[in-house]
Amino acid sequence: MKFGLIPVNVGVKSIEQIVGYSQLAESVGIESVWTFEHVIVPQDYASKYPYSADGKMGARPETNFVDPLIALTAIAANTKTLLLGTGVNIVSQANPMLLAKQAASLDFVSGGRFMLGAGIGWLQEEFDAMGVPFERRGARFDDYIVAMKKVWSGEVVEHQSDFINWSGFKSYPVPKKESGIPIIMGGTKGKIYERVARHGDGWFLPVDNPEALAEKMTPLAAACAAEGRDPDSIEISCMWNMQGGIDAIKAFEDAGASRIIVPIFGLGKDPVAGLTEFAETIISKI
Repeated sequence: MKFGLIPVNVGVKSIEQIVGYSQLAESVGIESVWTFEHVIVPQDYASKYPYSADGKMGARPETNFVDPLIALTAIAANTKTLLLGTGVNIVSQANPMLLAKQAASLDFVSGGRFMLGAGIGWLQEEFDAMGVPFERRGARFDDYIVAMKKVWSGEVVEHQSDFINWSGFKSYPVPKKESGIPIIMGGTKGKIYERVARHGDGWFLPVDNPEALAEKMTPLAAACAAEGRDPDSIEISCMWNMQGGIDAIKAFEDAGASRIIVPIFGLGKDPVAGLTEFAETIISKI
């Protein structure tokens, strides 16, 4: 089982804190660090956050949300082996050409350690502020993923669609891995099974117990069969609420997970001490 830490870019007070968390994580056996993304947090919003009972995300408008790619670049410069993941970036509200270039550049400066966690988005007020239509964001997401992979190919890019008109150019650097930058699909709503099967190298699920994960593996297998894919080719990551100890981790593994992502806010008032204790009581025992 691999272990990640999330989010290293939210609620932080300094670059020293971002880098410090990450260096400690690397030193105690954490495999990866992950970010959350919101460009803005509205004072109030009608949109419903799909992963909480009250429909609200757990961040106030004054919360520091350091841009994920900038935060991960700083971490890349100060670590050696730590993998760097966005958990997730809102692809359908981004400029896909710019995001493709930024992702390839982060992959370049990190020596191939970047994973692009990709989501569709739920906060209409944020799309409005970004000047991007909220409507058809799913179709736009699907198109952007296909188009960005063309940018990373190193070949001449040709891509015309309802959303993009690209022709006759190349973009370098290209990803270090021949297979490209890993796309980690995020979420459990909408057409997620089809999107994971079609686009995903991995799937990051905001489920906090093995039973919830196990329920989702059957429809994932069916979606993979429809796409002609082996479901075992998709790496499963789950955010764990840190309940149940090693037995829970083994149950996650039995259900199909290969990465457990630990929330910093679950490590207690002193995350540094909490992470050290987690390494001693959990990571060292696995």
